[in-house]
This record gives sequence, C-alpha cells and structure tokens, in this order.
Amino acid sequence: MLKGKSKFIANVNKAEDISLVVMFAIMVSVIFFQVIMRYLFNNSLSWSEELGKFFFVWISWLGISIGQRRNEHIKITLFIDRLSDSGQRICEIITDIILLIICSITIYYAVLLVQSQINVPYAGIKISTSWGYLSLVLGCSFMALRLIEGVYTNINTLLEKRRKKIPEGGNN
Repeated sequence: MLKGKSKFIANVNKAEDISLVVMFAIMVSVIFFQVIMRYLFNNSLSWSEELGKFFFVWISWLGISIGQRRNEHIKITLFIDRLSDSGQRICEIITDIILLIICSITIYYAVLLVQSQINVPYAGIKISTSWGYLSLVLGCSFMALRLIEGVYTNINTLLEKRRKKIPEGGNN
C-alpha cells in the first residue's frame, strides 16, 4: 500500500509541476503578445489581460501545494527551534492539522462558489468564472493531501523513535 501511495504522490507531483510550467509559459506568452500588440501596433487585445490574470490565479493556488511539498512556506520558528526533534514534530502535526481544517473549510466554500458561478462568464475570455474558482478547490485539495502526508510521516517517525527507545519485551 505504501508503494502505491508513493506512486500516486509522485504522479501528483509530476502533474503539478508540468501544469504550472505550462500555465506560466502561456501566461508569459499572452502578456508578452499583449505588450507587442499595444506598443508596436497600437492595438490592444480585449481578452489577453483577463487570460493572464486567470492563469496567475491558477498558478498561485496550485503553487501553495508545491510550497508545502518543498517545505518553503514562511514560518516563524523561534520557539519551535528550541524544542527537541520530537517536540518539533508534535508542533508540526498540530500545525498541519490546523491547516488541514482551514483547507477543508476553504474547499467546502470554494465548491459552493464554483457551483454558484457556473452560468457567469468572464467578459473577455468568455468562459465560466467557475473555472477560475476551481483553482481554489484544486489548490487547497492538493495542499490538504500534502498536509495529510506530513501528519502521517511525522506520526510514523515519532512512533518509530518510541519503538527504538523501548527494549523488546519492555513494559513501558
């Protein structure tokens, strides 16, 4: 089962990375094309700014998961750095659970928002605004997946340390 989980996570990682690179390339290309059209041809495209913002939102929300995966989110660790390794892991578990609750609430309301915006189109790119809000659902879902993985890893590490401390056949 652990091997299947690892393969699933690896596939999610790869899909995230590829999606973000493709979206970033499209966003930069569209904005670059808009700048060329505006300043060289004195003609502005009505849809380019909105499409650039659309991809920026997707990149931002999917990027939170990558930040969690790489452990690159901003943290203040003044207190936690003074704790033992086990204490640090316990604090990480508590923090991850709190973030998981926040992500779950955000996902719930984002799903409601996606459902309520199905028939509301963007003015310039003529697609449903639900597609934009879907980035919130997916970004928080991937973040939740990373948080669950972190809690699982930290709990297993703590349990493994405890098993090593208790001698075979010990009562404590």
